[in-house]
Amino acid sequence: MIRSVFLIAALTAIPAMAPAQTAAPAGERAPAATPATATKLKLKTDLTLSRDIVGFGDLIAGLSPQDGALPAFRAPALGETGTIQVSRIVEAAMKQGLLRDALDLDSQGVAQVVVTRAARRITGLDVEAAVKSALLERFGFDGRAFSLLLDGGAPSVVVEPELTGDLTALDLNYDARSRRVTGRLSMPGSAATRLKPVRVSGQLVETAEVVVPLRTIARGETLTAADVTLERRPRDAQFNDVLGEMKAAVGKVAKRMLVAGSVLRNSDVQREEVVGRGEIVTIVYESRGVAISLRGRANEAGAVGDVISITNPQSKRVLQGTVTGPGRVNVSPQGGGQIAAAR
Repeated sequence: MIRSVFLIAALTAIPAMAPAQTAAPAGERAPAATPATATKLKLKTDLTLSRDIVGFGDLIAGLSPQDGALPAFRAPALGETGTIQVSRIVEAAMKQGLLRDALDLDSQGVAQVVVTRAARRITGLDVEAAVKSALLERFGFDGRAFSLLLDGGAPSVVVEPELTGDLTALDLNYDARSRRVTGRLSMPGSAATRLKPVRVSGQLVETAEVVVPLRTIARGETLTAADVTLERRPRDAQFNDVLGEMKAAVGKVAKRMLVAGSVLRNSDVQREEVVGRGEIVTIVYESRGVAISLRGRANEAGAVGDVISITNPQSKRVLQGTVTGPGRVNVSPQGGGQIAAAR
């Protein structure tokens, strides 16, 4: 919403709707419509309307339905906010015979009334959906794996608040070679887009699913499924390094601070190390149903599933084993479990 002094001028009285055309003169009005009542009429200081006309009933509480329906001022444009000076409201109400003087109205100590014109704002996603729908219908092009990059960004468009439909294309041009689109969009039933269609121009770019943080994640923090989500983003030159699956991020540790909404790359996370370099660990040697446990020192850090080297402090032998849990390394006779002499 934009409050501007320029909107004050737009909220002008409507002289064309004079009392002689909309209601009987003050002296001929029914007794119930006269302001001589036991209680004061009360001013409404802040209101939101879906119409282009502000009625006296929108501004003043306690009026009869007949008097409240009388038009008073023009409302701001769709989605805009303006103000009306209380002195002008009193003047207009006195001309209509709704007030005898300013003392008949409880203005609640304010000097102006804030009026907002309700509207539905059209987003860039609304525009993109309409363009993709038209591309499929008119050109047979399925744009689900593409993103529309609009020239100059998403247009600023508002329509009547009661409209819940989708934008439709009045006309659309598509160049398959450059993947550029141009056209005009409209909202069915909207006077705003009928008078001024939404003009769009942009280019379709290929996208893919990537993992992005939903919040800022500190260095060393372990990512959970609630911390990340999948979004479609345009491919770039370094796209092969990005994480494209949730399982590639969940359970990993942030190597640096990760900003919410940023694309996660392989270099941003690492598996959680459960064995530290130089840490004393339990070495478990299993062969033909026999299990032997002994103490050793890890020569390198590792996460679960990593093959690391460990040293038996007594024999000085270097072994290769698989990290199976915090402070635990399994050594087997095959593969990585072979014993190597220390040099």
